[in-house]
Amino acid sequence: MAGFRSLARQVRDPRCDLALRRYSLRKCLERFAPYGHRATWDHLCSRAGFGPEDRSPDPARLVAALEELEAARAVWLGYEAEFAERRKKEKHDGLRRPGSVDDWHRLTWGGFGVAWCDDPRVHPDEPLAEVLRRLIAALNREPGSVCPVCGGERLVWKYGLDHEPSSGPVCADCGILVPRPVLTPHALAHARRGRLLMSA
Repeated sequence: MAGFRSLARQVRDPRCDLALRRYSLRKCLERFAPYGHRATWDHLCSRAGFGPEDRSPDPARLVAALEELEAARAVWLGYEAEFAERRKKEKHDGLRRPGSVDDWHRLTWGGFGVAWCDDPRVHPDEPLAEVLRRLIAALNREPGSVCPVCGGERLVWKYGLDHEPSSGPVCADCGILVPRPVLTPHALAHARRGRLLMSA
């Protein structure tokens, strides 16, 4: 099974058939897809200027989409390296029990679904790398009451998400499943109440 880097080389290789280059970009999303496969693909297509169903996109647009994905992956891999180093130090110092951020991180190792978007057509507009920087910054500070990506205040508790966890606070503005550790208990309770009020 090809890794992310070898797939990226195929996307860039002008000697490869255009269909293979597009397929290789799609396969990259099996290795790294911050919004989930379908939402990340929709995001990359819209930002690079080709349709999700376009079978023969401009090769330069494919490479632009790949470059955005690679920039985001570099941000996430840097975070994972720092996370692993921190946990190693904590274990050395006798802190064996992970915290809530660690529990969340375990579910997103490798970067799949870090900023899960259950509706593939609703996702942040900003570059993926910027979205991940904002999310990582939120994980490294005290919990807040708004979406760490867009600053939206409309957090709605949704159930039956196609993700783990299968329920949680979703930003009604940018569509991400907000990691619980970045929100205060009050913000989480408010999101739950909002879900109940909407369904009444």
